[in-house]
Amino acid sequence: MGRSLKEDSERLIDMILQSYETHDITVRVEADNIVNKEILIEVMEEVRRVLFPGFFDGNRVRREYLKYLVGERIEFIQYNLRKQVARVISDSAQGCERCPKSTATKDADRIVNSFLEQIPKIREYLYTDIQAAYDGDPAAYNTDEIIFSYPGVYAITIYRIAHELVLLGVPLIPRIMTEYAHSATGIDIHPGARIGKYFFIDHGTGIVIGETTQIGDHVKIYQGVTLGALSTRRGQMLKGNKRHPTIGNRVTIYSNTSVLGGDTVVGDDVTIGGNAFIVDSIEPGTKVNVKNPELQFSQ
Repeated sequence: MGRSLKEDSERLIDMILQSYETHDITVRVEADNIVNKEILIEVMEEVRRVLFPGFFDGNRVRREYLKYLVGERIEFIQYNLRKQVARVISDSAQGCERCPKSTATKDADRIVNSFLEQIPKIREYLYTDIQAAYDGDPAAYNTDEIIFSYPGVYAITIYRIAHELVLLGVPLIPRIMTEYAHSATGIDIHPGARIGKYFFIDHGTGIVIGETTQIGDHVKIYQGVTLGALSTRRGQMLKGNKRHPTIGNRVTIYSNTSVLGGDTVVGDDVTIGGNAFIVDSIEPGTKVNVKNPELQFSQ
């Protein structure tokens, strides 16, 4: 006689529970939640509304109410981001399990206040990014179109928010933010990368910018560009090393080009054509092009 439905269910549950014991890094039991991703997404959108007032609001933003509106949003960001930062600080390897929660909350207060003080700086950088997009794209009707619809601007905005949190020593949260932007745009910018002003991503899908990448001012890159590591075979042993390239000022990198390696430096005023594979440094003012492949036509 076969097993009953209840017996089958209990057997299945026992198998799953056993897998929890076997594969322990995929389980969080008897532990507080590290972070609430949905809340973080709400926080990102509120920060974006502060960065671009009037663009992503349901109603018209009147100047006489702007101070109140900004204050309300800052209060929301402070309260919710502080809670999430306190959680990740408590849970991080640098945290102290025996320390009182008040210590993490105090640190989170300091971090979030410092982050909010950087909003004028973030706005300054985003202003230059949007101007670069408008100046560099003849298909752009106006800057409103760029702010509303360009995936590159969205990815850069989230990166610039997340990067400030990296600079303040916040673990986990910045990566969640940029990976959310990655999933929405196909543009993968590690929050640890250092990117200057007037940064323009054209089209954008498939772009990868690694953690230790350094990018100067007035840089333009197209879809499919990878600024990556030459090799990651050593895995965690490479942590903290400069693995990704340095890109100078006024550089243009066309589609499907890979620039790899921490020792690779692309000098100022360099233009790299599409489909190139770069693992050596390039002198300033150089133009790099891949020789056209031979095409064969047959009938």
